[in-house]
Amino acid sequence: MNTQQKELSYFKLRLQELLNSSFPEKRRDIAFVSQRSELAANAYELAFRAGSSIGACEYEADKVLFEGLHFSRLDTIFKIVCREFDTIMMDEELRPFALKMMAVCEPVFEHYGITDDFEDSPEYDLLYTELTGTIAIWIEEHGL
Repeated sequence: MNTQQKELSYFKLRLQELLNSSFPEKRRDIAFVSQRSELAANAYELAFRAGSSIGACEYEADKVLFEGLHFSRLDTIFKIVCREFDTIMMDEELRPFALKMMAVCEPVFEHYGITDDFEDSPEYDLLYTELTGTIAIWIEEHGL
C-alpha cells in the first residue's frame, strides 16, 4: 500500500506541475487531479503486472495522466505574446500578460474543435491569426 501511495503522489505531482504551468484553469480541480492520478497509477500497475518494462509502464501511465492535455490554450497565447508582442513589453511581463489574455481569448478558442493534435491541423494557423488580432485589439483599447 505504501508503494501505491508513492505512485499516486508521483503521478499527482507530475500532473499538478503540468496544470500549474500550462493549464491554470484546471489546477484547482482536485477531483480531476485525484482521478487522473489514480487512473495513471492503475495503468502503470497493470502494465507492470503484464510484464512490461519500466519505460513501457511509464508510457501507459502517461497516456492516461496527460490525456486531453497536449494542447494548451495558455501555451498558445504565451507563444503568440512572445513572438508578436515581445518588443512592447519586458520579458518578465510576457507570462503575466499571457495569463491575463486567457479570459480575453477564450471566446476565440470556442470557435475551434480543439484536440490534442490541434497544433498540427490546418486550422491552427487561423486560430493563431485570430488570437493575434484579438490581443492586438485589446492592447489598442486598453494599453499595457
